[in-house]
Amino acid sequence: MAQGDRGRCRACGADLVDWHRLHQREIADAKYTFRALKHELIRNHFFHKTIDEKAVAHARRKGRIKLREAVRHRLEHYLAPEAPVRDGFQTPFTGNAIYYAQHATACCCRTCLAYWHNIPKGRKLTEKELEYCEALIDLFLIQRLPKLKEEPEKVPPRRKPAKEDDS
Repeated sequence: MAQGDRGRCRACGADLVDWHRLHQREIADAKYTFRALKHELIRNHFFHKTIDEKAVAHARRKGRIKLREAVRHRLEHYLAPEAPVRDGFQTPFTGNAIYYAQHATACCCRTCLAYWHNIPKGRKLTEKELEYCEALIDLFLIQRLPKLKEEPEKVPPRRKPAKEDDS
């Protein structure tokens, strides 16, 4: 896709995203960034998809503080390296609220980071870029999990239903 075609509506050709504005990577402009991201089907899907029960329970067990630490760890190990292992496939789609956030905010792989946030591949992420990704993910999690407590909660494990005896 040519740089000039980026973000254009496939049906009418309307330019839906102000790329210059988006590429400023201003966290204070996150409202615009989220609105722009929703123009892409996969991002829109993750902004609205119900977060699975396992992922919500995991988030509740961690609490917002530990979840933020987990976000940082995930980004440092799976996104920040110069050449991440399995780039483009390193972020699962379910099972953890962080995954939903990464896909919605285009912080899931280096290809999405390059396309949406103008953060080039082939080099390690800077501290400022890591902080930007962390902030976007945190804002998504605040928006989607507003009742999440700061501290961890005791969440009982989900039990599988017992198999019925066919005798």
